[in-house]
Amino acid sequence: MRAVQFNEYGPPSVLHVAEVEAPHAGPGRIRVAVRASGISPGEALIRSGAMRDLVPTALPYRTGFDAAGVVDEVGEGVTGVEIGDEVFGMADPAERGANAEFAVLAAWAPKPAAWSWEEAGGAAGGVETSTRVLDRLAVGAGRTLLVQGAAGGVGTIAVQMAVARGATVIGTASERNHGFLRSLGAEPTTYGAGLAGRVRALAPDGVDAVFDCAGGALPDLVAIAGDPARVVTIAPDLTAASHGVHLSHGAPVDEAGTALGVGADPLAVHGLPIAVALADEGRLRVPVAAAFPLAEAAAAHELSEGRHARGKIVLVG
Repeated sequence: MRAVQFNEYGPPSVLHVAEVEAPHAGPGRIRVAVRASGISPGEALIRSGAMRDLVPTALPYRTGFDAAGVVDEVGEGVTGVEIGDEVFGMADPAERGANAEFAVLAAWAPKPAAWSWEEAGGAAGGVETSTRVLDRLAVGAGRTLLVQGAAGGVGTIAVQMAVARGATVIGTASERNHGFLRSLGAEPTTYGAGLAGRVRALAPDGVDAVFDCAGGALPDLVAIAGDPARVVTIAPDLTAASHGVHLSHGAPVDEAGTALGVGADPLAVHGLPIAVALADEGRLRVPVAAAFPLAEAAAAHELSEGRHARGKIVLVG
């Protein structure tokens, strides 16, 4: 099969499509014929080598964490899904490899009818991350949440899932994205100098929690929250611990205490079923910034690294 990989650290140009052995569904897993798969900003950092000390990787490295497709293999012990079903979900974080013609998923849910393949292909990682962080921050009705970097792939999903919980959401983004954030249910403001004052004007009683999707502003975010325990970042900021801020990563072992292991119920350890219900109700969409063919994975990574894409970047075909 064809799969996106890199054999050495470097710029997006090190990515290429290789002919590799197709994976197969082991116990507790399913395999899908991929229709669309997501691009992760974190993987761009892994590819560049910036994370080599924090996230050791064996080369060649096959990219891709979330995908959507048609089930064509069902592993031992798996129930509730059949060959031919349309699903979306996540690969095992230790294995990845979803940017390919076939992918093995460790967690999945039925593809909502309201979502295109591109939307479903880029959904799972953002849904799982958002659920994990919102749970840790105890975001719910009557709470006020600040989402830093609210127009990105995770931020757009986090905003909607927090609103669905009954929270008031303030989201930072460039001015061109303010109308877009309002359409998702957030009150927008710009990021950068003076953020604390702008947030105070929108939430005179303060915010209860901060979800940092962008990085680079932890001291300001801690000051806004009033307590570093009320801030969670998903940006790969190695200074997080020095600010007392939790750096959330993985899926979902660090918050839930449960790894995606053999025999785990894939619908019990993440937020995918919640996303399906919200999508069916018309309360969760997955904004897609751009879709590229597999052969143009390098261009997709370049767009991701520019940090100006509104929504998720996906690969198709």
